[in-house]
Amino acid sequence: MASTTSGRDTDALAPYRRKRDFTRTPEPSGQATRPAGGAGSARFVVQRHRASRLHYDVRLEIGGVLVSWAVPKGPTLDPSIRRAAFKVEDHPIEYLHFEGIIPGGQYGGGDVVVWDTGTWRPDEAGDPPDPAAALAAGELHLDLYGEKLRGRFVLVRTKGSRYGAGKEEWLLLHKHDEFAVDGWDTEGHPRSVLSGRTNDEVKADPAWLWRSDLPAARAAVPVRPSTAAVTDDELRDLDALGSGGRWHVFGRELRVTNLDKVMFPARPGDGPVTKRDLLAYAARIAPTVLPYLTRRALNMHRYPNGAQAKGFWHKEMPGHAPEWLPRWTNPDADPGETGTYLVVDEPAALVWAANFGALEWHAWTSTVDRPDEPTYALIDLDPGGSTSWQDLLVLARLHRTAFEHLGLRARPKVTGRRGIQIWVPVAAGYDFAATRAWVGRLSRTVGAVVPELLSWKWQVGERGGLARLDYTQNAINKTLVAPYSPRPTPGAPVSAPIDWDELDDPALAPDAFTIRTIGSRLAERGDLFTDVLDHTQQLPTLR
Repeated sequence: MASTTSGRDTDALAPYRRKRDFTRTPEPSGQATRPAGGAGSARFVVQRHRASRLHYDVRLEIGGVLVSWAVPKGPTLDPSIRRAAFKVEDHPIEYLHFEGIIPGGQYGGGDVVVWDTGTWRPDEAGDPPDPAAALAAGELHLDLYGEKLRGRFVLVRTKGSRYGAGKEEWLLLHKHDEFAVDGWDTEGHPRSVLSGRTNDEVKADPAWLWRSDLPAARAAVPVRPSTAAVTDDELRDLDALGSGGRWHVFGRELRVTNLDKVMFPARPGDGPVTKRDLLAYAARIAPTVLPYLTRRALNMHRYPNGAQAKGFWHKEMPGHAPEWLPRWTNPDADPGETGTYLVVDEPAALVWAANFGALEWHAWTSTVDRPDEPTYALIDLDPGGSTSWQDLLVLARLHRTAFEHLGLRARPKVTGRRGIQIWVPVAAGYDFAATRAWVGRLSRTVGAVVPELLSWKWQVGERGGLARLDYTQNAINKTLVAPYSPRPTPGAPVSAPIDWDELDDPALAPDAFTIRTIGSRLAERGDLFTDVLDHTQQLPTLR
């Protein structure tokens, strides 16, 4: 379908922009993009749009934009019904996934859901077929491969210029084929194919905010983390790839490489973990881990040659990163410091990071909206060379007692290596100096009970092999490994949340859970860390 480029360029979106005030509307301003190559690659979307009145927006990817019609009664599978369709201005490609609110008073103000989406193919003579030429001629035959709409459709222009220059009236109808359904009622299928929600539900609780001050590819900012799950078909597509290729997952196209490379050496009695295994894990765990990563800058600990080789920290978003990746530019970065960070605001971004060789995921403890205000106070039980696992459990149990005494919510997790970490959610308004001072006082109080187990020296070599209660991680751009992140050791263990009573379980080990076993644990126990997502807790004064 290379011919979809015919006769269209970035000026195609000029009418769309002229009708909108991008200082007020959250819609993307957009720019025409290069269309995806290859037969069958063109996409379509139908949005159920309640503006001044209900209508359906039918949009076809042609020439790097979405050529669009407003269809008041919506498309139907009933071949006996012809729908009036009114040609409107071309829209940006980003509208493929636009589901949310356009502010009142703006052009098209109202609520929008993605009623159907999929791919389409023109059915025209020629080699290859030219949909742009068919549009100009006023008759486009097309096959739709959507979740609701399937089969042969026809768009026919009936009138032009009735409402002024550029305005055209068309008819949309379904042909008699194996997908035709007599009496098919468009309004009998109102829910979004993306979220499963109705327009009323989206209006009451929108999932996305559109930021017109950002490039269109990144204009969608989530109001809450995505809960989209990877599909079995997407995982099968990954398995079917050779050593690399294009993988379509979570609505994004990722170029994945070196899929058979060993990223984690084997543990005794088990096989090694390949890059393919890592990407599949990232895709599966994304709905669970995203609440701990969304709206936070990510420090990536990269091991492009696998955990068996030396890794390094990578914070700056690389120049070759796809345009759609969410990111944050730190306005306070000094010269030579990291300027732009990856922000895992959608599940495909986590898969991209894993493919980039990030075996560990370390998100900031503050959000990009308030980088100077932590949402957690962090306690890192850092074992020394002579610290036994039993010693570390003693320290963790003492913290458990302290939190019970203080009446505070806090959640522990094993690190996947040797340690234990405790996260304490806090309300908005704390700065890092406050959380660091509070954790420092708590650590000194706990440490006074077992001084023989601890050292307060900064340098590891000066601690005499003793453990450290490290409160210094409570600082901007200091991080602890995210829950469910892999760790770069044999077997691909993960940093796994635990219940407080598991500290008394003799079978507990800091690296007991791996990317191959954490799924069954989640299915049985659920996410034991969710308490830290409630940021309403005040820290009591410690004396």
